[in-house]
Amino acid sequence: MTRLARNLCGFAALLAISLLLGWRPLIDTFALALRDDEFTHILLILPVSVALVCLEWRSLLPMVAWKAPIGSMLLSLSVLIACTAFVWPTPDVQLAIRIFALVVWWIGAFVFCFGYRAAQSVLFPLLFLFAMVPLPQVVLGGIVFVLQQGSVWAACMLFAAFDIPVAQDVFLISIPGLTLQVAQECSSIRSSLMLLVATIVLAHLLLRSPWKKALLITISLPLSVAKNGLRIFTIAMLGTRVDPGYLTGRLHHDGGGIFLGIALIIVFLLLWLLRRGEGMPFGDSLIQKRIRPAPSID
Repeated sequence: MTRLARNLCGFAALLAISLLLGWRPLIDTFALALRDDEFTHILLILPVSVALVCLEWRSLLPMVAWKAPIGSMLLSLSVLIACTAFVWPTPDVQLAIRIFALVVWWIGAFVFCFGYRAAQSVLFPLLFLFAMVPLPQVVLGGIVFVLQQGSVWAACMLFAAFDIPVAQDVFLISIPGLTLQVAQECSSIRSSLMLLVATIVLAHLLLRSPWKKALLITISLPLSVAKNGLRIFTIAMLGTRVDPGYLTGRLHHDGGGIFLGIALIIVFLLLWLLRRGEGMPFGDSLIQKRIRPAPSID
């Protein structure tokens, strides 16, 4: 058996242990992602991380080496983190801690079997796995509140820009002929988190400069609010000027994807501008630059 095969077998064994011990929180997390809009983005994290590691795999082969001390520390830390879940009374916090511990175990297993240098080369997809951790309700509620407030403010700015009289009372927006409430369900948290995840991955793949990556990701945060403000404005205008059915129709309930698409178009335009500043045409993908022939390892 070659050295690489032994490393892969060791990694597979550590993964099997994590799945054997952590199958329940994993199932609960994926069930949560399928059931609740606030956690839909979790379904993207694992396949995206695995795909990004696979893109780099050939270049990692010369770096593969056992790093038992560092890996063992991370594996032990994972066990300690998992044990702290028992002291929390709320199930959502317990689930978050267990998934966090599971991700630490996976990273520790990677370092243990493939080495610190290899892990450093795929640091982004390894850390990206932490986005699988389901946010507890106390954190999620704060994010929803901020999105609600921001969406109301953005919608009011659009009404004012089009010379439409508008009044705001916390989450209530009043314009001539209509008063609407921006409820928690209207905070657009699912599409906002999807936009953030997509922007982070695109910035990693298509930009070189760290500050440009940070700039694009930072812009995606107010863009999330702006797209929902545009959605509220559009539905209100169509409902008062065209057909009241728009206020309760499909655009209201299922139109988030349309405005997410608009936001993604803006993200791609920003990417195009930022890549031009790096002297790279938009079609020149950094993915191609990362695929290099790898020497054989015995």
